[in-house]
Amino acid sequence: MMNYSETIIIGAGAAGLFCAAQIGKAGKPVTILDSGKKIGRKILMSGGGFCNFTNLDVRPSCYLSQNPHFVKSALARYTQWDFIALVNEYGIAYEEKAQSGQLFCTHSAQDIVDMLEQECHKAGVAIQLRQTVESVQRIENQDSARFKIQTNVAEWQCQNLVIATGGLSMPALGASPLGYKIAEQFGLGVLPPRAGLVPFTYRETDKFLTALSGVSLTVEVACSNMHFHGDMLFTHRGLSGPAILQISSYWQPNETVSIDLLPAKNIADILEQCRQTSPNMQLKNALIQHLPKRLVEIWIEQNWLSIAHKAVAQLSKMDLQQLHALTHQWQFSPNGTEGYRTAEVTLGGVDTKEISSKTMESHKVAGLYFIGEVLDVTGWLGGFNFQWAWSSGFACAESIVAKE
Repeated sequence: MMNYSETIIIGAGAAGLFCAAQIGKAGKPVTILDSGKKIGRKILMSGGGFCNFTNLDVRPSCYLSQNPHFVKSALARYTQWDFIALVNEYGIAYEEKAQSGQLFCTHSAQDIVDMLEQECHKAGVAIQLRQTVESVQRIENQDSARFKIQTNVAEWQCQNLVIATGGLSMPALGASPLGYKIAEQFGLGVLPPRAGLVPFTYRETDKFLTALSGVSLTVEVACSNMHFHGDMLFTHRGLSGPAILQISSYWQPNETVSIDLLPAKNIADILEQCRQTSPNMQLKNALIQHLPKRLVEIWIEQNWLSIAHKAVAQLSKMDLQQLHALTHQWQFSPNGTEGYRTAEVTLGGVDTKEISSKTMESHKVAGLYFIGEVLDVTGWLGGFNFQWAWSSGFACAESIVAKE
């Protein structure tokens, strides 16, 4: 049996649900197909279960893409303030995290999923779950063209096909390369995907750092001409925390990451002050007043700090240079990353040169759209990827609604 819907969206995640609701509100028929048992699975897991749904300071410079200008149009047409207004309309309680601009639900990420579900329900969107897409074809007649989608359950046909399948991150939540395969099938370029916003792993020679598992501190990390300030966490596998996740999106294999373990202070100034007040204090004791004790102990164990037992007053200029490098310019060489299993996003994806930045429609195939994470657009940590889902979904919907 063949089912028909004017627009079909593959993927019941943030971008797909939001886009569908906008199309439905305009009175246009729209159906969502998703392989999962429930909608918004990744939304529910995001932000530690509290969903960092947008950021107060959304700028195009907070996105990685081979075409950095691509995001500008959509972000300008549907802003963070528009989505915040929708959240307020539903009376969802939210809060800003540590004056960072990051907005989280106060109660649960479920509030955002419920809101999107209600928006779809009010707009008459048909949501078909447990529909695994097996093939997509384009049927061209003299007068028109349609897409035919075969799932494990039924055959579907539509005029407009929107790919909102996301990336490869968090495979346990149903992530798959389906969107990339559809793009390639229709002759669109796909930039090699890789894990982004993901923890680093230790090299074999750095495994002694596992003794620091659970230790966190505020750092500044730098790599590939980018730098981020934030918390870093030592784990039993490697380095994690917001600052590490941010820089991981810019890191390339075999590159070194420079880490300032004391970004708010200067170690030389600290020791000069100590020299004035407590000249006989051992360097080790001076350091643990400003750095985690376990970290300083590891330095000593690894013979990185052979001067640990010197009195502060006895430190030479060369000693201070060694300390500066260790504290403010620690060179960490990751073995790699933890990969898609723990990555929050996927870098790369459908080449934006193939897509209209105003409508999200393919330049090559009329009626074929790509939105959200499946595109080569990756936001920073902090709500930027959700905002891209809302903005790209809105731009796509606006284009479909405007069609005759």
